[in-house]
Amino acid sequence: MLAYHAVFLLLVGGSTGVFAGLAALNVRHADRTIREHSAWLTETLAVDDPARLRQYHRLSTSAGTLKNVLVLAVVLLVLYTGLFGDAVAAIDGAIGHDLLAGVGIFVVATVTMQLLSLPFEAFDTFGIEAAYGFNEQSPRLFVRDAIVETAVSVAFVSILGAGILLVLQQFPTWWWLAATGVVALFVLGSQIVVPRVIMPLFYDFEPIEEGDLRTAVEAVFDRAGFTCEDVYAMNASSRSGHSNAFFTGFGRTKRVVLFDTLIEQLEARELQSVLAHELAHWKKGHVWQRMAVSILEAAVLLALAQVLMGQSWLYAMFGVPEIPAAGLLLAGLWLEPVLQFTQPLSNRLWLRSERAADEFAVEVMGSGDPLADALAQMTGENLSNPFPHPLYEAFHYQHPPVPERIRTLREDGH
Repeated sequence: MLAYHAVFLLLVGGSTGVFAGLAALNVRHADRTIREHSAWLTETLAVDDPARLRQYHRLSTSAGTLKNVLVLAVVLLVLYTGLFGDAVAAIDGAIGHDLLAGVGIFVVATVTMQLLSLPFEAFDTFGIEAAYGFNEQSPRLFVRDAIVETAVSVAFVSILGAGILLVLQQFPTWWWLAATGVVALFVLGSQIVVPRVIMPLFYDFEPIEEGDLRTAVEAVFDRAGFTCEDVYAMNASSRSGHSNAFFTGFGRTKRVVLFDTLIEQLEARELQSVLAHELAHWKKGHVWQRMAVSILEAAVLLALAQVLMGQSWLYAMFGVPEIPAAGLLLAGLWLEPVLQFTQPLSNRLWLRSERAADEFAVEVMGSGDPLADALAQMTGENLSNPFPHPLYEAFHYQHPPVPERIRTLREDGH
């Protein structure tokens, strides 16, 4: 049993240490590179104070790393003091129904993690984000959002968890395969439910009606050969000063969403180029590719989880009753580092799709300059680090670094 504990601690502690080291390496690299390219930042991204960008990047990265380390420490404390085993036994004994007890275990774990993350989110929102002029939330709105987010998480976990536990009971030999089907249905359903039901719980979505903006949007649709009636402006400024845009859904549920902060920041052609980039993800099948990869990842992890859950030592390590829901949570702790270390594989696909989307935007706009200008504006306004360390980039970036994108757009987009 000692060997299992050693491997477990090496895996979860080591992975946290590795990624903390990568984050520190990225901060040092950014500090040096931002100093070396301060003139480029000022001329291209309109960053008047590069030191402010460095400080924001350093603070946000340090806060994220600290959160990861402290959350892991609490999780290990709960496991090694026997609190997790006691909680599982108490929930199972109180409910007395295998499926409902399993869902109860998932719900308690979800709420616990939400509460554990809350102080870090509050510090990020009212400390770092407020200090750099991004936060627009009041404490009351923050608490309201936290309550709603927890309720939504509980609902999602209950539905997905119940589905997986049900197929585990019905197909004990090959349950991972049936569970993959459950995950696939969940992923497809979320494409419809999240933008149309969940996000409106936090933001207002106003249809973009007749006017200059609607005309600009429809012009891009025509040139891209795309049809979609649902184009919305989202009041992202009610929470944050950051800007973005996204495309979601499929079939008749397609929806294009532009942050109001983005609409405020960009000129018409720049906004059109961002929209063309987002439309490319549908036109070129990237949306389906991403869903397929997510489902494939889930299949592999569920197959590995089935193997782990069949081992008595998985439960004996922490004195946990051999209940499927508890086994899934324990297996998840073992498999999370595996998912982290294989992230560069899926990131390669995302990088390829993002480059293809940039190329599509150039074709639609007839030039790469509008998107290059939009990326420069968004990066500068968001105080994003444009110079990630290559190793950090491999694990964390699903878009090419901004300098590379701008250079390619300006060189190849003419």
